[in-house]
Amino acid sequence: MASIFQPAAISSSASFDSKKLIFSAPCPRFLSEKKGSFFMVRSDGRMSTNGISSRAEKLVTNAVAAKADTPAASATSKSGHELLLFEALREGLEEEMDRDPRVCVMGEDVGHYGGSYKVTKGLAPKFGDLRVLDTPIAENSFTGMGIGAAMTGLRPVIEGMNMGFLLLAFNQISNNCGMLHYTSGGQFTIPVVIRGPGGVGRQLGAEHSQRLESYFQSIPGIQMVACSTPYNAKGLMKAAIRSENPVILFEHVLLYNLKEKIPDEEYICNLEEAEMVRPGEHVTILTYSRMRYHVMQAAKTLVNKGYDPEVIDIRSLKPFDLHTIGNSVKKTHRVLIVEECMRTGGIGASLTAAINENFQDYLDAPIVCLSSQDVPTPYAGTLEEFTIVQPAQIVTAVEQLCR
Repeated sequence: MASIFQPAAISSSASFDSKKLIFSAPCPRFLSEKKGSFFMVRSDGRMSTNGISSRAEKLVTNAVAAKADTPAASATSKSGHELLLFEALREGLEEEMDRDPRVCVMGEDVGHYGGSYKVTKGLAPKFGDLRVLDTPIAENSFTGMGIGAAMTGLRPVIEGMNMGFLLLAFNQISNNCGMLHYTSGGQFTIPVVIRGPGGVGRQLGAEHSQRLESYFQSIPGIQMVACSTPYNAKGLMKAAIRSENPVILFEHVLLYNLKEKIPDEEYICNLEEAEMVRPGEHVTILTYSRMRYHVMQAAKTLVNKGYDPEVIDIRSLKPFDLHTIGNSVKKTHRVLIVEECMRTGGIGASLTAAINENFQDYLDAPIVCLSSQDVPTPYAGTLEEFTIVQPAQIVTAVEQLCR
């Protein structure tokens, strides 16, 4: 079962602009709720202690991200090391297991096999079978075991071999993981991370091409984040493990072999902060996960046509970073949402509602949302491509929005 998934390589010579895309990382901030004194290394190389996020401040109408204010310095100018995305996830996980003996991993084939995508490779020999626990093929059981372990003070990282398999654990995630802190009157916290690969791969078929963001977004008490680069994969992994809340970390099956240079120094990303990928003036494009790369590919064509799109990787799927999103809307007055999730009841639908409720007066055109079709993902490669958003569709949507 573990050997049927093989990640597809993503070459640095792909058609998107990797310099603009991969190295335009925002300054990571420490979680505002994290207490204690420790150092943070920002992406511009500066050190700070006790970094407190200012996200609670009120939105200022004219406080928009200007091009000059965006940290666009390439990570290649800093000391660092190159990692594939799955290696960055492993490095973040290993660092947290070294730092905190309460952190443990459980899931199918996560031990001596190293996980179906090798995220946990080498951890079992180092930390032992009790901290890297191979489980039976029983998602409902080992997810419940992880939630119970979190209630006793451990910090489990639960791997779903494929996100579609976690539907078997939906009861544990919805009725226990998200609600126990509330239903126990605050007696228990559930510091658990649920992670694994999902999304449309290359001919994996309908059952292995699930996008479950829309399934989990309505569960009270759950945070959701989606990584898209090695840099934010490591930073979000570390932040999720340190969080006192249950966090679902979505990883895309086609991004595991994406390579990037990340800092040697320890850093962490804010679980509730979006990333400004490309500043622009004409239209705000909101996206996440693999669609970030489709958007950036389309952005090259749009720039050649005279458009200046602003691209934001929302990263935090719950809650939304309405500070960053709102300031962008106030600047561009047009919004395009690009997602791989299903159109009906997807992340894009929730994001559209949030923008209309909070920033309707700043919109000069209706919000446009490009989503996957509401059909099971076909096995045939050509049909599979037709079900998800392609760069040409993004170009057409922006042209229509900016008329």
